[in-house]
Amino acid sequence: MFLYQQDNRYFAQIAGGLEPYGADEVRELGARQIRSAYRGLYFEADAPTLYRINYRSRLLTRVLAPLLRFKCHNAEYLYRKVQQIDWSDLLTPEQTFAVFANVSNSAISHSQYAALKVKDAIVDQFRDRVGRRPDVETIDPDLWISLHLARNEATVSLDTSGGSLHRRGYRRESVEAPMQETVAAAIIDLTGWDGSRPLYDPMCGSGTLISEAWLKYCRIPAGYLRRRFGFTMLPDFEPELWQAEKDAADGRIREIDGGFIRGSDIDAQAVKITRGNNVALPYGDELRVRTLDFRQIPELTECVIVCNPPYGLRLRKGEDIGAFYTELGDFLKRRCTGSEAYVYFGKRELIKKVGLRPAWKKPLANGGLDGRLAKYELY
Repeated sequence: MFLYQQDNRYFAQIAGGLEPYGADEVRELGARQIRSAYRGLYFEADAPTLYRINYRSRLLTRVLAPLLRFKCHNAEYLYRKVQQIDWSDLLTPEQTFAVFANVSNSAISHSQYAALKVKDAIVDQFRDRVGRRPDVETIDPDLWISLHLARNEATVSLDTSGGSLHRRGYRRESVEAPMQETVAAAIIDLTGWDGSRPLYDPMCGSGTLISEAWLKYCRIPAGYLRRRFGFTMLPDFEPELWQAEKDAADGRIREIDGGFIRGSDIDAQAVKITRGNNVALPYGDELRVRTLDFRQIPELTECVIVCNPPYGLRLRKGEDIGAFYTELGDFLKRRCTGSEAYVYFGKRELIKKVGLRPAWKKPLANGGLDGRLAKYELY
C-alpha cells in the first residue's frame, strides 16, 4: 500500500506568496486538515475531492500523491529504495514517464543526478522482470514522478495533475514575457471582482488576465481543456467518480455578456493572439478586445481595471520606462474616476513612477520575478 493510501494526505505545490489563498481554495473544494508550507500545502482528501481539486483549482501548480518516504544519505540507497516500489502497479512497459527532482541540504546535492538514479531504478526493475522497459518522455509523459529530497529525507510521489496545472490549454500563442495563468487567477481573486461591474485590461498582451477573469465568472473549470490528468494512473483510480465530478463541474458553466470583460493593447498581433486564445473557452468568441493605446482611451469609469504593464521585454524600442509609468499614473488619475485599478509590477521599483499612492501592495511572484500587485482607488 502506498503512503497516500494509508493517510489520504497529498502535497500541493503553489507559487510563493499564494499559500494562504491556495489554502482557502482547496478548503472550499473539500480538502481537510490543511497545513501551509513553503510554496505548498499539505491536505487530506478522498478520491472525489482529489479529482475535484485537480480539475477546478485555479491557483495550484500541481498535486502530488506520496508513494514512499525514507531517510537517504547516498545515491545507491536511493536506487534500492525506489526499486522497492512495484512500478508495474503504476506503469506498463509501453507507457512513458519522466522524473523531476528537487534536492536541498542533503548528501545528494545534484537534482539531475538524483532524478537519474530514480529513472535507472524504474527501468532496471522492468528490464529485469519482463525484458522490456518504459521510455522516458520529458515533454508529455503518461506518468510524472516527483522526488523531493530535503535534509536527507526523500519523498517519492506521483504527480496526480499530470504536469503543471498552470497549462490550462487555452494559451495557444503568447507575446513575450506572458504572465503565468495561476498568478493571473490570483490577481483576479485579489481584486474581489464578482461580475457586478465591468472588468477591463488596457494592456492585455496575450490576454491571460482577461481569460482568467472569463474562467472565474463563467465558472469554467481551470482544467476544462486539459487532455488528461495524472490521477488516472493511480492504482485506485475510480473512473465513475471522476466522470461524476467532471459532469458536476461542467454543469455549473454559465454565459456572460461579451462586453462585460474587455481589453485592448497597442500591439495588433497581441490582440489577435488574445482573441485566438480565448475562443477555445466556452463562449470565448464573445470576448471583445481591440487594438488601442491606453493613452487614447477616453475614459474607464466605474469599473475594475487590471493590467500587467510592460517592464522590459514588452516595451517599444526606445521608450522610456519611467515616462511610460508616469503616463499610466496620469491616465488612471484623470480618466478612470470611480474605478479601482490593480496593477502588477514585475519590477517593484516602478511603483513610485506611477505617482499615485496605492491602497495596498501585495507580494506576488511571477516566474522568477519578485513582483508586487498594487491597488489604486480612483475617487
